[in-house]
Amino acid sequence: MRLRANPINRTPLNRDTVAHQVQFFPPEERRDATNRHVENKILLAIPENEFLSIRPQLEPVELESHQILHEAHEPLQYAYFPNDGLLSLVVVFADGKTVEAGIIGNEGLVGIPATAGLSRSPLREVVQITGEGLRIPAAALRELLATAPQLRHELEQFSVVLGLQVAQTAGCNRLHDVEQRLARWLLMAEDRVSSEFLPITHDFLATMLGTDRPSVSLAAGVLQKAGVIEYSRGSVKILNRAELERTACECYGVIRRYSIEQ
Repeated sequence: MRLRANPINRTPLNRDTVAHQVQFFPPEERRDATNRHVENKILLAIPENEFLSIRPQLEPVELESHQILHEAHEPLQYAYFPNDGLLSLVVVFADGKTVEAGIIGNEGLVGIPATAGLSRSPLREVVQITGEGLRIPAAALRELLATAPQLRHELEQFSVVLGLQVAQTAGCNRLHDVEQRLARWLLMAEDRVSSEFLPITHDFLATMLGTDRPSVSLAAGVLQKAGVIEYSRGSVKILNRAELERTACECYGVIRRYSIEQ
């Protein structure tokens, strides 16, 4: 018995069908309302019809180092899609002490609680390394998610990956020594800013790692003496990434694995 192939459907696609096909564009082909290139990976992962829906609501912003985008326990007004730079989620305690819970680059969004309908967050959101991005009012983003299934999927997936990073970081801060944590942080930062040069001070690193400046200076000194990093006033340059990975604890590998798989 001969099998007959199904005939090819040559019915032309109508405009509605084309508009709902998932389309992906490289960074150089997707721009914001001011004609600047969009580098945020979530905004590049959604189909064109969803991007065109969100585009008018996106406001370009400069992200200056140490700028607080959201203070802990205050109302969430905006969500931020970084194009570059590095942002930090920080736990702030009643006595003023702080420790970093997670970091975000152009792979994600700052203001995730707002997408779940929360009006406040216990985390401070602060810029670690200067960059630029796009912000959107939290209420407008929630409204858009009702008609943007791929954007909603991307944000849900990122929120899970971020949660895994926060959990691993909590364990790391509790169980691993400062040198291991510093190595892990430098690797994570380089992954997100795509540069071996990181403009960051020991004071800020101490705050992020939940320790004191002398401990960070000592750990950085050990890495510098070994030729792994070069530290000058206000910046760190990674000289030997392979050795830095060997110095870091297992947490870097775990976080990187699940970040890549998102």
